[in-house]
Amino acid sequence: MHTLTADRIRNVALVGHSGSGKTTLAEALLAEAGTVPRPGRVEDGTTVTDTEPESQRRGISVGLALAPFEWKDHKVNLLDTPGDPDFEVDALTALRVADMAVFVVSAIDGVQGQTRRLWRAAESLGLPRMVFVNKLDRDRSSFDATLAELRDAFGAGVAPLELPIGREGAFHGVADLLSDTAFLYDGGVHTAGPVPPEMVDEEHAVHDNLVEGIVVADDDMLERYLAGDAPSFEELERVLAIGVDDATVFPVVCGSATEGIGIDRLADLLCEIGPSPLDRPPVVVRAGDSTVEVAPLPDADPLVFVFRTTADPFVGQVSLFRVLSGTLTDGIHLLNPRSGEQERIHAMFSFRGRDRTEMASVPAGDIAAVSKLTATVAGDTLTPKSTPVACRPLEVPEPMHAVALSARRSTEEDKLATALHRLLADDAALRLRRDDDTHQTVLAGQGETHLAVSLERLQRKFGIEVVTDDVRIAYRETVAGPGRAEGRFKKQSGGHGQFGVATVEVAPRERGAGFEFRDRVVGGAIPRHFIPAVEKGVLEAMAEGGPHGYPVVDVEVTCLDGKHHPVDSSEMSFKMAGRLAFREAVADAGAVVLEPISAIEVTLPIEHQGDVMGDLNSRRARVQGTEQGEDGEVTVAALVPTAELAHYAVELRSRTAGRGRFTAHHDHYAPLPAHLAAALGPVGAGV
Repeated sequence: MHTLTADRIRNVALVGHSGSGKTTLAEALLAEAGTVPRPGRVEDGTTVTDTEPESQRRGISVGLALAPFEWKDHKVNLLDTPGDPDFEVDALTALRVADMAVFVVSAIDGVQGQTRRLWRAAESLGLPRMVFVNKLDRDRSSFDATLAELRDAFGAGVAPLELPIGREGAFHGVADLLSDTAFLYDGGVHTAGPVPPEMVDEEHAVHDNLVEGIVVADDDMLERYLAGDAPSFEELERVLAIGVDDATVFPVVCGSATEGIGIDRLADLLCEIGPSPLDRPPVVVRAGDSTVEVAPLPDADPLVFVFRTTADPFVGQVSLFRVLSGTLTDGIHLLNPRSGEQERIHAMFSFRGRDRTEMASVPAGDIAAVSKLTATVAGDTLTPKSTPVACRPLEVPEPMHAVALSARRSTEEDKLATALHRLLADDAALRLRRDDDTHQTVLAGQGETHLAVSLERLQRKFGIEVVTDDVRIAYRETVAGPGRAEGRFKKQSGGHGQFGVATVEVAPRERGAGFEFRDRVVGGAIPRHFIPAVEKGVLEAMAEGGPHGYPVVDVEVTCLDGKHHPVDSSEMSFKMAGRLAFREAVADAGAVVLEPISAIEVTLPIEHQGDVMGDLNSRRARVQGTEQGEDGEVTVAALVPTAELAHYAVELRSRTAGRGRFTAHHDHYAPLPAHLAAALGPVGAGV
């Protein structure tokens, strides 16, 4: 693959809902460019971009993949992304490093949930967008219905550049509205000619609407057009490209990835009206407390953004990067401002699936990979030591689902810890924590499929099998009211014995107030230097748990009286007396189980609000308020028992056609209803 300057590079993200045909479209583009002899098939795992076994087994993309190809003196870096919401982070990452997004929309299913979410994400980045309406050769497909949905969802900027020729099984070509030309596809033979007679009137009407929509963006052209001077194809394309670059016009093209219809036209348009890195605004980076703009100039200092890392069992860590400015050459040393480490860039390469091509240099605007960057993770910036600047880090949604895990073989626990941290370096959407309350290692991600794929990778790449379990709920206990008891510890075993008596009183405190110990012993009933031992015994008993076995919190303990022996009393004896007294006092006071309550925000389409609100009510939620946005979505704030959120991500997506998301964080503890407390199993049981 040739090294080209930034004006000849196109960085394009293929995005859209799962099943819309993104990977098949990538295969069709690669085959049309002659990069591969024939398109691979998602169904049999032969595609270039879905090389991982986890993807092939499921028949879906589960990660971001790079697939560069050359087309008419241009280099197109295709970024094929997953459409499943569980792997949305990879799609968001691709949008971050691309110069254009091609939204692949099924002409059967229309505009689906993930397409809408990713469109908003691209809009927030000001990213140019194009739509490829796919699967027009299938039964029940409709270009008109899909176009109407696109306009309804994304506004008047949606502009069709093509019309399909033929319907469903008879679909065999596209009519180009800019040039009034029909492109026909018959058994792999492409021909161009006049628009079929039966389509002429429709094509001319849509053509006129398109031209009017384009010329309004150029005052001189508009004036000429109103005077009866029709603009040329080249003039229309030039002004259209400006609207695309400004993200105010969103061209719609059509075809069939499986039949190869319209694929060459898409490749042409990517190069003709798609923005190059030079057409995009400069990247804003942080330099200390200020910001500076960086343009993709080949002679500037090199600046590199690493957007993805992956563990390769043969060559170690592989880092995908985009050169934001300068030209990256083999052997150069760059600084990672986050880690403070210098990294040597050596043996760069471009890859397409399993095939790799070495690159001696990578120009500004291009995307490539390098191995063995030991101190660099996704989201890091690499700069010259003299100019340490940093790009805005990658934005990662909060996890929505979690599992507890442990090594199947206890001898591999240390190995598991190391492998998990390497897994996290590959996937920014994963979170790992150790829960000291339940003594579980918890892995959190975007959903059940995301975590299942991650654990399969863990076994495949690092050879570790794990056992998973539900995340246990960290319940607490407190006292229901005041209580009082005496703890007596007496032991005689020859020589000095053990003797200590302590009388304590317990009382509840306000929720979240914690523990308070008071000493009201008078007359030396317990020597002063033994009082701390009584408190220590109480604290140990609190940690061991109340009647249900959960740690006791928010309690005031007062030591009132006691007895000692001048010879047999010791710190140990009074610690044991404190433990016994506390347990009896709690039994006298009565215990209440406390459950953690999470504050959640659920974002969902407004048409699903009633169903989701009903489901929240069934989960004992207390809705705090709702807020409607301008994009047809509503955000619901609620307080929900944490135990009710164990599998909420799956249920929410099911109820909202994949469009609902939520965030949650611990808010407070509250009493668990008595009937649910009675149903609790032994301490540590999953819920």
